[in-house]
Amino acid sequence: MATDLFGEEIIEDVLLRDKFIEPPFSVLDTKSGSWQNRKNAWKEKGIKSEVGRYDELTFKGNVKSIDYYRKKEGIIENSIEQGTSIFDPALCELMYKWFCPEGGHILDPFAGGSVRGIVANYLGYKYTGIDLRQEQIDSNREQSLDILPIDNQPNYYVGDSDKQLEGFNKQFDFVFSCPPYMDLEVYSNDINDLSNLSDNLFTVKYESIIKKSCNLLKKDCFACFVVGDVRDKKTGFYKDLLTITKNAFYKAGLYLYNEAVLLNPIASASMRADKQFTSGKKLVKVHQNVLIFKKI
Repeated sequence: MATDLFGEEIIEDVLLRDKFIEPPFSVLDTKSGSWQNRKNAWKEKGIKSEVGRYDELTFKGNVKSIDYYRKKEGIIENSIEQGTSIFDPALCELMYKWFCPEGGHILDPFAGGSVRGIVANYLGYKYTGIDLRQEQIDSNREQSLDILPIDNQPNYYVGDSDKQLEGFNKQFDFVFSCPPYMDLEVYSNDINDLSNLSDNLFTVKYESIIKKSCNLLKKDCFACFVVGDVRDKKTGFYKDLLTITKNAFYKAGLYLYNEAVLLNPIASASMRADKQFTSGKKLVKVHQNVLIFKKI
């Protein structure tokens, strides 16, 4: 029997993983071997979430942001090496298994890439996603047809979620999404795209989409948003997207039920840390936040 420095028994989490896939702790470590194995297994199925998205979304159409982040920050926080964020399929699997009833219907108002839809339907759930960009949805559908049976495809809508959701008359068992991190990544030139809006307009539209999504959520069900804070490009101060998100759900009548830290692989962070902290006393961000709300 293994014990710690105080003689207390060290309880391993093997049984927890057997029962819950990952230990249901408030820290989710994507660097662990078990997590990476599940992530790689999903990728081997052919999921390519980056397809259908512009290269280097972080800097798309914004020369000032290119100068600011490349000269002062290096590769931007919360992004993969080439500057376009990819959603983690292992996290999808975990959230669906933990918070969505078996065979449940999932609503994603910020669909983005193919990951969340493919993982959902592969596991026996029914996914409905909305995204502004036709080319993104076309890519998602193409990938889904390559991986999933023709009679088990995610359901996608092209358009502004703020408008599309008004026409929905069905209810969902789980709301799951990763919204735009304000202007961190610019996805399109569409005036309805949240990533193009000022901070104030972003908040107004963001709250509206969350409220309409939550109105379609069944009682006693959960909503989960994966978010990460983003710095103001001029001042360097955080914009506090976490608080903006929490307040939006509170206004929609939901309550914060769980909050977890998603630890990301260090990747290039170690190379950026010296310069970033020395020049501006800024900690290198190597995590995101998983916020889980409940409708009662």
